[in-house]
Amino acid sequence: MPKMTMVQALNLALRQEMARDESVIVLGEDVGVDGGVFRVTDGLIETFGERRVVDTPLAESAIAGMSIGMAVYGLKPVCEMQFDGFSYYTMHQIEAHASRLRLRSQGRHHVPMVLRAPYGGGVRALEHHSESREAFWAHIPGLKMVIPSSPRNARALLVSAIRDPDPVIFYEPKAVYRAFREEVPEEEETLPIGRSQRVREGRDLTLIAYGAMMRPTLEAAEELKRQHGVEAEVIDLLTISPLDDSLLVESARKTGRVAVVHEAPRSFGPGAEVVARLVEKAFYHLEAPVARVTGYDVVIPLFSREKYYLPGVARIVDAARSLLSAQ
Repeated sequence: MPKMTMVQALNLALRQEMARDESVIVLGEDVGVDGGVFRVTDGLIETFGERRVVDTPLAESAIAGMSIGMAVYGLKPVCEMQFDGFSYYTMHQIEAHASRLRLRSQGRHHVPMVLRAPYGGGVRALEHHSESREAFWAHIPGLKMVIPSSPRNARALLVSAIRDPDPVIFYEPKAVYRAFREEVPEEEETLPIGRSQRVREGRDLTLIAYGAMMRPTLEAAEELKRQHGVEAEVIDLLTISPLDDSLLVESARKTGRVAVVHEAPRSFGPGAEVVARLVEKAFYHLEAPVARVTGYDVVIPLFSREKYYLPGVARIVDAARSLLSAQ
């Protein structure tokens, strides 16, 4: 089984789905000749041609609008925003049309499109290149919001997103793009959208994270075991909307102590929804208030200070120790 970076795994997903299904179209700024700003679409135009790998003008709203039209008329567009911070221009098209067409047409029309966007900090980028605004999209009924954390689940989830009959916002943690390699099977593999995964068993507390925050969360779990003998359970959300709370509730009832980790701002972030679900469904099993280890309620700073903004191992360990000491 070959080892791949997330970039390579995403490219494999696109390449195999385009070969399997002629209705799959890739479009976006520089996705063709240049292979995408992060090279996720590298080589696709040579294999599938410029009618299926379309270099578009610098116009995010137009890219989203064209994708909606293509989807309604039988294609499966996968459109790329070069950075999450540029995707706000698509909000009208995605919220007012893509998310509503199935309801508006009483099920006669679906919008099987994927909007891919690199998100998050940690790569010393410029302003509007490091945001983590998944809550914008997760709040819109009719959209699915997926955020992978590793090469293998990125490949499997992108395949599922392309095959989904409804619009999917697919955030890719660019800090993970080339951070490590993982075995990825060459044969077809999918993961269901709307399911979380337990990636580490534990009994003392639960750590919940997703996307780029999975790596520091797993490192924190190892440090807690090594330094303090604490067995932390780690859960990867994978899908922000629809949120699978069954595994979260099961784990919270088992351990009684929970921390949620994400790099998005704290207020009104995905962690707040996780806390609400746990209070609704596991309140009497909690031994301490659910902790949140998050970004701050400010615009993410430029690279000289972004490491102080992003949750790291030390902050996660400190939150876990406070949970364990609570009576």
